[in-house]
Amino acid sequence: IDSNNNTMSTAGETKPDDRERWGSRVAFYFAAVGSAVGFGNVWRFPSLVYEYGGGAFFIPYALALFVIGIPILVLEIALGQYYETGDVGVFGSIHKRLRGVGLSSIACGYMLVTYYSMLLAWTCNAFFDSFGGDNFWAQEKVTGQEAKGYFFNEIIGMSTLGEDLRPTRMMWKNVGYSFLTWVIIYLCVAFGLKWTGRITYFTMGLPIVLLFVFLGRAVTLEGAQDGIDVYIRDSNWEVLTERPSVWSAAVAQIFFSLGITFGIMTAYGSFCKPNEPAFMNSCVVAISNCMFSFIAGFAVFATLGHLALLEGKDVSELEYASFGLVFGSWPVALGTLPGGEHWIRLLFIMLFLL
Repeated sequence: IDSNNNTMSTAGETKPDDRERWGSRVAFYFAAVGSAVGFGNVWRFPSLVYEYGGGAFFIPYALALFVIGIPILVLEIALGQYYETGDVGVFGSIHKRLRGVGLSSIACGYMLVTYYSMLLAWTCNAFFDSFGGDNFWAQEKVTGQEAKGYFFNEIIGMSTLGEDLRPTRMMWKNVGYSFLTWVIIYLCVAFGLKWTGRITYFTMGLPIVLLFVFLGRAVTLEGAQDGIDVYIRDSNWEVLTERPSVWSAAVAQIFFSLGITFGIMTAYGSFCKPNEPAFMNSCVVAISNCMFSFIAGFAVFATLGHLALLEGKDVSELEYASFGLVFGSWPVALGTLPGGEHWIRLLFIMLFLL
């Protein structure tokens, strides 16, 4: 760094240090962790733990994190920080013929956001639908399966589809909520990096608070221990040798959950100061992401344990993954609590912010 003329020397070249920076390291943490943590931490990770032997799943998961996840995350953040540009520029700086690698990562990110934005629109629809006079999730004796069916038929709008699943009508509500989603996304990024960093204090900070609120409430419910036992206590160690797919499932979860190979972390790292500790930053982001998943599992399965007790079922008979969890079993379980409609709305707010 040349303090006299505010220039920086990188790889033998001198260029002005006028790139926009994060307002603080904490802002970078919130943005990066907020990018990593998403629906998969809530509706996929707990179900993988249950499906692959409970506590036994943490062995391949931890190995995937420390052997594959963190090294790649360090590489992406460090390369972005060093070259001060995104994936296309980073790989093009390494060799001009590698620009296609960076371009492919951007294409992957684009394909992801096209359906993730629609998930947000459906979540908006479910949230505002819960304010109607007939809040389906909070009705008495509604099962998780019925709530899932309501979500598919009324929120997504699949009630008129035939067996071939061809579209039959326009869901104008979802068109409007999709537009609202993109407006919110625009407002989060339109006013510069410093404002984006400040916004992430809310968009990532509030879900963390809500997660602990849900956890604190869930563990006090009758039957919560049964759900927690299913989640982590009842370990099946034979799965590590008898079901080889557990290893690929753990690696896939780490890749998707951390958001590596999408160009996201490279771009975020490019806005860090050149002397930022890339390794430490990567460890903070990766471990924070995994801790959110781990804690979310307790909140989910403790609540499902309570619902299983009320319905006289085993926890394994309930929906504990994907749409069936976050729009079925979990909101139905929350709807059984005093003030249940408010708990349901808080859940949808948390999902939207994630």
